[in-house]
Amino acid sequence: MDFAWVSFANSLVLGLSIGSIWLIAALGLTIIYGTAGVINMAHGEFIMLGAYSAYCLQAFLGVPFLLCLPLSFVIVGLIGLVIERVLVRYLYARPLDTLLATWGVSLVLMQGIRIIFGSEPKYISMPEFLSSNLMLGPLSLSSFRIFLMVGAVLLVGATWYLIYRTHFGIKIRAVTQNKEMAASFGINSSRIYMYTFALGSGLAGLAGALFAALNIVLPTMGAGYVVESFLVVVTGGGALAGSVAAAALMGEIQSVFAFFFNSTFARFLLFILIVIFLRFRPQGLFAAGATRR
Repeated sequence: MDFAWVSFANSLVLGLSIGSIWLIAALGLTIIYGTAGVINMAHGEFIMLGAYSAYCLQAFLGVPFLLCLPLSFVIVGLIGLVIERVLVRYLYARPLDTLLATWGVSLVLMQGIRIIFGSEPKYISMPEFLSSNLMLGPLSLSSFRIFLMVGAVLLVGATWYLIYRTHFGIKIRAVTQNKEMAASFGINSSRIYMYTFALGSGLAGLAGALFAALNIVLPTMGAGYVVESFLVVVTGGGALAGSVAAAALMGEIQSVFAFFFNSTFARFLLFILIVIFLRFRPQGLFAAGATRR
């Protein structure tokens, strides 16, 4: 196969892995925004907390990397639950206040981690089987990026099952569509919001644990993912299927443009395309089937 075509094929695979990273980062935000309409500005810091949770578990307790993933989900999910009960629960009817409050939470979390752990980068180790490359014909694939793509598929599948195939998911969809009507059937919307916020926070923590193996762990690392997370959610329309489609498209566009130009210019072009798309379709790829009340 011609070298140029091999490089282009590798860039397409890289685009899927980039889209998987953005999707994993955006999954928790999709759930929180899609259910409660909360724009969680602390989402990037929840990702950062997941990375530091994995670091602490591995550095101080010797927990294997794969076991750090579910434990980080639980730890950050509990932190999110506390923040929701203490602060966010009082602001659901005030979107601007929620935006400012969660931004304040993000600053507190970032500075708190900096005080506790300092600003020096931290590192965690991966299993050996995730540190190698796999050769599929002429294509060279990173084992960890394949792991991320498989993980994204599993997380989306689990989230879809929870929302569309469980009793709890029925309550989530009922509250999302009409919380007053849901309350008339005995559904406690406040409790649903609490569990949903905790679930979204836990997914952000799981994403952070995964990204801790991909990059260095820093108090400011969440800022590197939060912009793309919001773009995935907004471009997808706030729906799970929309976020999947948006992440895949954005990842491929970013990778293909980077193949022909460079990564910085590719990101610039990607943002321009998103702005143009939202100008003509502000509801996103998948418009919500019902209006949140």
